[in-house]
Amino acid sequence: MQAGDTAPDFTAPVTGAPGGGDTLTLSALRPQKVVLYFYPKDDTSGCTKEAIGFTEQAVAFAEAGAVVVGVSKDSLAKHEKFTAKHALGVALVSDADSDICEQYGTWVEKSMYGKKYMGIERATFLIDGDGRVARVWRKVKVPGHVEEVLDAARTL
Repeated sequence: MQAGDTAPDFTAPVTGAPGGGDTLTLSALRPQKVVLYFYPKDDTSGCTKEAIGFTEQAVAFAEAGAVVVGVSKDSLAKHEKFTAKHALGVALVSDADSDICEQYGTWVEKSMYGKKYMGIERATFLIDGDGRVARVWRKVKVPGHVEEVLDAARTL
């Protein structure tokens, strides 16, 4: 998945859906821009900082014509607890079977202390109002990332 590609459409369970509801269909968000960010796990330090960062800038993203949607394999129940605990203001999609992660190439082999395992690569996709990927950030480092994505959304 790279800039210029058509963003794969999906319908999935969600908490905090834009406009309400318990599922989110990516194509239904058009003509808004979409910041689709993939993160490994609810309530871990980096993932929490990233979600809080996107929440703190939610108004600025809306002013830029963008909606922010997070994706992980966590269940809706875990997303709801995570959202409540940290007063998050972004939609969180549950991709329990990894379908969305696989479509976006974020379900990857990782390694920790010499042990290999499958997991979600922290990545962000900025999707334009026509459903095309405008920018891709892979192997995201959290500090400064939200601001960089916001700048890109403003100029798109």
